[in-house]
Amino acid sequence: MKRRGVRRLQAALATMALAAATGVLLTMPEASAATGGATGYATQNGGTTGGAGGQTVRATTGTAIHAALCGRASSSTPITIEVEGTVNHANTAKVSGGSCNTADGVIELKQISNVTIVGVGGGAVFDQLGIHLRESSNIIIQNVTVRNVKKSGSPTSNGGDAIGMESNVRNVWVDHVTLEASGGESEGYDGLFDMKDNTQYVTLSYSILRNSGRGGLVGSSETELSNGFITYHHNLYENVDSRTPLLRGGIAHIYNNHYVSLNESGINSRAGARAKVDNNYFEDSKDVLGTFYTDAAGYWQVSGNIFDNVTWSSPGTDYNPAGPDPQSNTTVSIPYAYSLDAASCVPDVVRQTAGSGTGLRVSNGTCSPQTPTPTPTGTTPTPTNPTPTPTTPTPGPTQPSGTNLSIGAGSDGSSKADGTSYGNVRDGDTATYWSPAGSTGYVSIKWGSATAVSMIAIRETSGGAGRIGAWRVLNGDTGAVLTSGNGAGVITFPKTSLLKITFEITGSTGTPQVAEFETYAG
Repeated sequence: MKRRGVRRLQAALATMALAAATGVLLTMPEASAATGGATGYATQNGGTTGGAGGQTVRATTGTAIHAALCGRASSSTPITIEVEGTVNHANTAKVSGGSCNTADGVIELKQISNVTIVGVGGGAVFDQLGIHLRESSNIIIQNVTVRNVKKSGSPTSNGGDAIGMESNVRNVWVDHVTLEASGGESEGYDGLFDMKDNTQYVTLSYSILRNSGRGGLVGSSETELSNGFITYHHNLYENVDSRTPLLRGGIAHIYNNHYVSLNESGINSRAGARAKVDNNYFEDSKDVLGTFYTDAAGYWQVSGNIFDNVTWSSPGTDYNPAGPDPQSNTTVSIPYAYSLDAASCVPDVVRQTAGSGTGLRVSNGTCSPQTPTPTPTGTTPTPTNPTPTPTTPTPGPTQPSGTNLSIGAGSDGSSKADGTSYGNVRDGDTATYWSPAGSTGYVSIKWGSATAVSMIAIRETSGGAGRIGAWRVLNGDTGAVLTSGNGAGVITFPKTSLLKITFEITGSTGTPQVAEFETYAG
């Protein structure tokens, strides 16, 4: 333990030295947060507060941003990184540390949580350099510009996405940003705002997306349907060919956006996706809503929208515009409160509020832009259910009957503690275990085909008994909460057929040690 403590101290000193050399100014710990508060689906599942309650640092290079992430006590220690200046390939290098997993040529937010990146001072521009989120949660990105990120040509970054999220990402609020390209795929660009591989509870608000072939997608294929609960509001989409957004499965709430010059198609709801589309203003555009380029239908609920000089194509076998008189073909229930501006004032409100460098102005639902007050800071949130769910306060018997379906299955999860493995929870050996990187986290069991499960058994190690506090069991395919409760043991719930089941620890005493995550058909 003494030797390990010395290594940690040496690593911390090395990171501080790197910070001094690469443009990050460390400040004293203070309560700091982004201005305003999260909105939309980012307020669900425990909410999104980013680095509130943690240290605030100032960075002027990409390497400095990475150094700030790597200088934390753990990968979940809250931090707010204030960025000023131009961040590019020349000043963005990989930094190593126990609380980060960074890379050259991209702002890498991988296997971390509780982080705010906010532009300050004269502004923050990420030039030809994308921002990538992977296996991360509770992230805020605010008041920055990301421009001309390429997937081909030179230089390349982030697969051509300005902001891209993938692999078990939760609770992200992207606010008052400007995302722009200088062409489409043939010029080397991809999406401006992409989400895939189980990304949920995201809000994009008061932002500008322009001059791109692709606005953004939710889901990378017709069979990749694990994403959803996304809100888009008070954004400007301008001179974008398509994908504003493209939705594959899941639920999206799209309101008070201004769409100008959508050249080929707009909101593309497909593969069972359901979109609630309220009080938007569509202008000088083509086929702004429908199911396009597939016969896998999606759905929409529409109200209060204005279609100003919008043209509509005739439907075909794989092309189904909602117009010329869009009608609802589903209903979508929204779990959070929100205020709608009248569609007629959306162009003016968005003009005054959207994008970086606009003073973080917002609307209160009365077509009246205003500057918000800073959000009171507090502790990092514990994820909660988006809707009330019956709890299982006391686990049942100690040994279920039947076959443990976890043996031979796959597994993954959130960031893990050093020396632990996801595979340890399905090896039948209670001497090996998985631990999250902090006091909370999740681990999943997954199968190659749909498997019916009605009971799980969570076994702690003998040395870690009693550490698991509050937890939730999630359908890993949809994000739905199957049940929740406290303490390890046997947990039952209605039989569910799924490809992936997740045990999420939302409260604990010390670092939990999950020896086995057993699953049973019941």
